Amino acid sequence: MNSNRTEIATLGEFGLIRRLTEGFKIKNDSTLKGVGDDAAVLDYKDKRVLVTTDLLLEGIHFDLVYVPMKHLGYKSAVVNFSDIYAMNGRPRQLTVSLGLSARFSVEDLEDFYAGLQSACDAYGVDLIGGDTSASVTGLTVSITCLGEGERGKIVRRNGAKDTDLICVSGDLGAAYMGLQLLEREKSVFKGEKDFAPDFAGKEYLLERQLKPEARKDIIEMLDTAGILPTSMIDISDGLSSELLHISRESRTGCRIYEDRIPVDYQTAALAEQFNMSLTTAALNGGEDYELLFTVPLACHDAVAALTGISIIGHVTKPELGNYLTGRDGGEVELRAQGWNSLK
Repeated sequence: MNSNRTEIATLGEFGLIRRLTEGFKIKNDSTLKGVGDDAAVLDYKDKRVLVTTDLLLEGIHFDLVYVPMKHLGYKSAVVNFSDIYAMNGRPRQLTVSLGLSARFSVEDLEDFYAGLQSACDAYGVDLIGGDTSASVTGLTVSITCLGEGERGKIVRRNGAKDTDLICVSGDLGAAYMGLQLLEREKSVFKGEKDFAPDFAGKEYLLERQLKPEARKDIIEMLDTAGILPTSMIDISDGLSSELLHISRESRTGCRIYEDRIPVDYQTAALAEQFNMSLTTAALNGGEDYELLFTVPLACHDAVAALTGISIIGHVTKPELGNYLTGRDGGEVELRAQGWNSLK
């Protein structure tokens, strides 16, 4: 915590909001009125409005021992933007509500809002309001994001069809391995005064965990190529869980292939160092915020030509189930073993 701290009570709720949000500028024509009134005013005309919300709790979703407040602000916004992109939409506005215990200062919140503003600037999103409240349980973050989608182009989870190709952006498992690395260094630290964590050569894994990015670029790439996915979801809880969501909602099965799952070198190296299954990390790790989507088989050549997208399998009839085909040709049934905060 900052030693030159300003107690939140010295500003009051409205003074705090003014101080934290005065640097946010309006970027979207659909935002008629943002922070500073009883409610925001939006005008979407002929667009469809998309709404998503996330609740993040200290000790459940993040650990402030190794998560800087600025990174937390950035990530809190981006994970909501990712949900909008997963509907083939564009995020436009967000609200942020915070539950705060007395151990947080104004300076801590300024760091959080600096991260929030960085995310809003990077993705062209307007902060339009929110709320703050006292809390006795640490820090609670609740963010709601509003986006827009074109009529006829919004993509849901329920449109996959038999023989569709299963595609994924980027690489998988890196965020999970980044979390394992942070947890290891935390356990080694144990209050040592001059402890220096060992992160050399693993910067990509840390960035994937602490500062993930929503795949705006993939949505724009697909749009430019004239490819409209039949179903789509972002990978927050793990590849297996998200595949099963699509299969259940679309009433289909699926086959994916172990040797086609994209994995970064740093992810593979750390999994080997930790004596962990690389495939398990890629299937169940979560928090990659990559896009998992299906396209008609006829789009194979067009999708294969795009950078940063891997074709990892295909959709099947529902009675054939959901399976991973291993490198040895054996089949393993997919199970939802990703992140579940209620367990």
